[in-house]
Amino acid sequence: MSTAKSDIVKVLRMLLWGVALIAGASIVLGAMQRKENAPIHDIVIDIAPLASGDFLISEEDIPVMLEERFAHPITAFPVGKLDVERLERVLEEDPFVKSAEAYIDAQDRVNIELVQREPILRIMDNNGLNYYLDKEGNQIPPSKHYAARVRVATGNLPPHETDFLTQEDHLLRQVFVLNELLLEDPFLDALIEQIYINKRGEFILSPKIGKQTIMFGRYQQAEGKLSRLKTFYREGLPYKGWQAYSSFDLRYEGQVVCKKR
Repeated sequence: MSTAKSDIVKVLRMLLWGVALIAGASIVLGAMQRKENAPIHDIVIDIAPLASGDFLISEEDIPVMLEERFAHPITAFPVGKLDVERLERVLEEDPFVKSAEAYIDAQDRVNIELVQREPILRIMDNNGLNYYLDKEGNQIPPSKHYAARVRVATGNLPPHETDFLTQEDHLLRQVFVLNELLLEDPFLDALIEQIYINKRGEFILSPKIGKQTIMFGRYQQAEGKLSRLKTFYREGLPYKGWQAYSSFDLRYEGQVVCKKR
């Protein structure tokens, strides 16, 4: 084959490759365009349960919430027009949701994975406020699906502030930290049912067993007071029995002062 013919063959091959590449790119672009214009077929929702196995929010709540925020059902959007990052932000604005992840799968379904906030304390103050706090101190409203079985704090409590955990003298912070101390000890966690704050800012604890009141006083030397209380319940109280006393006082250093019925 002459050099001229060889050059012509090479050129033809390059042209054929170019045509093939253009055709392939056209097919890919067409497929992508069809994908972007395809309607969303469904919403698949996966909510991680609380440690108790319960749910503060249900799968049925999610499409309703999203329709309110996006002005249309999510399934009315073409795949290419749905802003997945905005969808995640909207979900994470819900007080029951700690984190949200969303993606669109090969079947044109929106997959949503949610982690709920975990309530650890319920607040029912004298001003009529009723809400939960999670592990980070975030405010959670009562759920229509589930009443979390957590300790209750009542009485003269200040309103919730986003930065209350940074304020050492904030009564709500003190209640929150005391609740954390109780949660860390299985015995005390099972013992104490309620924390009440009186007008003087003193704490009064109510046990689940018996009708005694436990005078905790102000939030000072909290760990020492709880240690004395635990030792008394385990070692001292069995000698007299649960019903022998009406109250226990932890306000005096190194002592548990008991008042008989």
